[in-house]
Amino acid sequence: MSNPVVLITGGLTGIGRAAALAFAKDGAKVVVSGRRDEEGKALASELRATGAEAEFIRADVRFEDEVRNLVDGTVARFGRLDVAVNNAGTEGKPGPATEQSAETYAATFDTNVLGTVLSMKHELRVMQAQGSGSIVNISSTYGHQGTSGASIYVASKHAVEGLTKSVALEAASYGVRVNAVAPGPIDTGMLDRFTGSEEGKAYLGSTTALKRVGQPDEIAAAIVFAASESASYLTGHILSVDGGKSAG
Repeated sequence: MSNPVVLITGGLTGIGRAAALAFAKDGAKVVVSGRRDEEGKALASELRATGAEAEFIRADVRFEDEVRNLVDGTVARFGRLDVAVNNAGTEGKPGPATEQSAETYAATFDTNVLGTVLSMKHELRVMQAQGSGSIVNISSTYGHQGTSGASIYVASKHAVEGLTKSVALEAASYGVRVNAVAPGPIDTGMLDRFTGSEEGKAYLGSTTALKRVGQPDEIAAAIVFAASESASYLTGHILSVDGGKSAG
């Protein structure tokens, strides 16, 4: 499809924002979603300034009514839903497992896991009726590796990868592909918060084979590919875009 309708959750900053710009450049009609009205409206205006059709719809993926309204609002505006990028996520509270609580667990899993479940539920509701569609979930290198000091985040991204594979098996029967892109350390606000310093960020970059931190547009390119017909035989796959971090 030459002008697909693309929905991006957590689309206002970092990887989500880069993906929105990349899809718009390719001619997509883009709906960006997040929890901050001012930033969302500004991004939608920026996308329209490039010549794209774009809208912002506020939603918090932790709440099903808001996710339902987001998907229904996208279809009301553009008539269908061809691509969904489930990018909304949080790093939670870094620290050892002994410092975690039911509250810090819920704060991370409600966004990273429940948010992905609810998003796919309502995206697939539309895509199943269409008989077509492509979903790209955003995981992490830590979706298939461990690391100290981030056990809850790591567990949440392992869950995202399990969900991706299982839902891909379900959705294939009605023509929908489901994949995940798993970034390594990427130069975003989340990485700044996670590492706590420029030195920490540089160190994490040095642990990759390419010896650097990646850029959001490098992940956006992978997302656009995984969503596109160029990847028509790709489903249930975790595409690692991590500078070789998970190769060793």
